[in-house]
Amino acid sequence: MRKLICLCLVLATIFSVAVFGGCSSKEGPRDEYFITAEYEDGVLSAQMRVNWHNRTGKDADFVLLNLYGNAFREDAKYKPVSDAFSASAYYDGKNYGEMKIVSVSTSEKWEIVGKDENILRIEFDRPVPSGESTKIELEYELRLARIHHRTGIGEHSVNLGNFYPVLCVYEDGAFVECEYYAYGDPFYSECADYTVTFTAGEEYVVAASGECVSATLSAGKKTSVYKLKNARDFAIVLGTEYTVAQTEQDGINLQYYYYDDEKPQERLELFSDCVSYFSDTFGKYPYTTYSVVQTGFCYGGMEYPGLVMVSDALSEKNYEYAAVHETAHQWWYGVVGNNELTDGWLDEGLTEYSTAMFYDAHEERGVTYAELIGRSQKAYKMFFDVETQLFGDADTSMHRHLSAYPSEYAYMVISYNKGMMLFDSLRAAMGEKRFLAGLRKYYKTYSFAEARAEDLASSFSGKGAKSVIESYVSGESVL
Repeated sequence: MRKLICLCLVLATIFSVAVFGGCSSKEGPRDEYFITAEYEDGVLSAQMRVNWHNRTGKDADFVLLNLYGNAFREDAKYKPVSDAFSASAYYDGKNYGEMKIVSVSTSEKWEIVGKDENILRIEFDRPVPSGESTKIELEYELRLARIHHRTGIGEHSVNLGNFYPVLCVYEDGAFVECEYYAYGDPFYSECADYTVTFTAGEEYVVAASGECVSATLSAGKKTSVYKLKNARDFAIVLGTEYTVAQTEQDGINLQYYYYDDEKPQERLELFSDCVSYFSDTFGKYPYTTYSVVQTGFCYGGMEYPGLVMVSDALSEKNYEYAAVHETAHQWWYGVVGNNELTDGWLDEGLTEYSTAMFYDAHEERGVTYAELIGRSQKAYKMFFDVETQLFGDADTSMHRHLSAYPSEYAYMVISYNKGMMLFDSLRAAMGEKRFLAGLRKYYKTYSFAEARAEDLASSFSGKGAKSVIESYVSGESVL
């Protein structure tokens, strides 16, 4: 049956310009973030300097930055958690946080705009010529909600994902503004260089995306300086209960931060196997450190370059699966980026499939490739049947904005399950050797850039990949 489906897909010739148009490669110097932050009593007080390079192709009068922390306001239009996960997220009842801009010292004109007070607009005192750079300096406060989420105070730890104003990507003649949707990963960012100076009480153990280059103690507080180059994000997790297990794998310092795990060394072996397998299969892991952090999180896990969060509420089997999945994200999203607001399948689908590949190569883990592919096929078929019965049709298109999905369930099925099926069909159509060569080329060509569906298709030799991908993405082929 799979061969028949793949043959039909290869014969598909319609190729949508809307889905596959444009160029995604990033040229020119990287932006630089210099962040000095201190955490105390649920509040992060910070100063940030950004060296922004004007790659818009024209003189720039202003720049936009995403304020993800504002999604946790009481009056936010776009809630950070869906109703289905609200109870597990708000473990102490509904409460709120916000990101407050205190000052912008390098501009006389700035304002909070966007559909949900989610954008900082800074006007330049004089236009920044195309190809040149300018310095942006600002001060802000991030008040954290008590919530098991990317950004918040948990029962055992503090998660600081998306904890700083993030430059909006400039694309197709405009800055891309990111509203914080309850499902999916509503983020889009370019790689930059980070220097982060972080201070907290000396009782805290701190995990961070970058390499710690210095640490000092003073008056009961510890200040650490982290550096991370050519990364899409930077994240921090801290807690007073952490124990750290670590090992080295091919020059990479692997660290596991945990507070409730009886098998830390077995976890380290798993993470080491993951990094080794994905490096050998797709291309080398680019950073000197990789940290997996057990933490309170209402979903399975969350990926950031050099650091991933894994929920402490998962079962043994799901905990391992989440760790493998989030590690695969270091390659797909971390290094090869994409617009997660419009094409979540591009990283989630490939990450799910990479996870299946890992288990196929490690049968001793007790999860089979056939089991994972079959699970995705079953979930997709159930979704399609229910949608068809209720509405007479099912929208299975994959290139659409998060706001266009009718539910969290629909997003998960299309981006994760159908995404995994896409790569399974692509592998069958291309053959093992050409498929793996294509993924290696995709990783090498679009490392530290932002890829689109057409970039994925062009990475494979022959015309078959283009037809397979388009037939899935357009939703015209019923599987």
